[in-house]
Amino acid sequence: MKIIAVIPARYASTRFPAKLMQDLGGKTVILRTYEAAVETHLFDDVFVVTDSDLIYDEIVSQGGKAIMSIKEHESGSDRIAEAVEHLDVDIVINVQGDEPFINAEPLKEIIEVFKNDEDKKVDLASLMRQITDEDEINNPNNVKVVTDQNAFALYFSRSVIPFPRERNVGVRYMQHIGIYAFRKQALLDFYSLPMKSLEASEKLEQLRYLEFGKRIKMVETTHVGIGIDTIEDLEKARKML
Repeated sequence: MKIIAVIPARYASTRFPAKLMQDLGGKTVILRTYEAAVETHLFDDVFVVTDSDLIYDEIVSQGGKAIMSIKEHESGSDRIAEAVEHLDVDIVINVQGDEPFINAEPLKEIIEVFKNDEDKKVDLASLMRQITDEDEINNPNNVKVVTDQNAFALYFSRSVIPFPRERNVGVRYMQHIGIYAFRKQALLDFYSLPMKSLEASEKLEQLRYLEFGKRIKMVETTHVGIGIDTIEDLEKARKML
């Protein structure tokens, strides 16, 4: 089973333009993320997929592997699907380009899902963590997920799910952590399918997979990624080196 990591890397960012090309201890954010993915030794190959000549040249000039996106894309899945369409690969892991401090353990856990999936019932695997703070639960920027008894996702929402009409019934609120592992075919199917109403309403691409019958296995973790979304995040990251 050939497993690769793909790092989608857009140059433009609404909250922090050009964040991936910012200096982080003598290297750019995207280069540190790429090197951290390689150094996990979990993948047969690692690629940065980008719409930016600057990012492409940054990775290739340092001996890394990068792929230029040919088309404009609505989602990370679309960008990755285009990149891997002609690659010989079984499992694709989506690594966030703005998280240079990669923790290998949760990545190992979602890779194990596919190694143990002898009947190929899993199309995607992803991560979730329990949240208990009311503000976190109610925050629409924290995407919540509910699962069945076998940890397959039933639904993702920015709303509070399940709604607490009855309290003290043992409900756990789970936040979706947006690290994905895909079977290649699931990605290619996504690429060819239209956006439907649930995805359009919530602005969550994972709902397209569910709407078209794909099965997403969720793995519980305590991992919280350290992403760089603002200048303040970058300053914190610099202090961590």
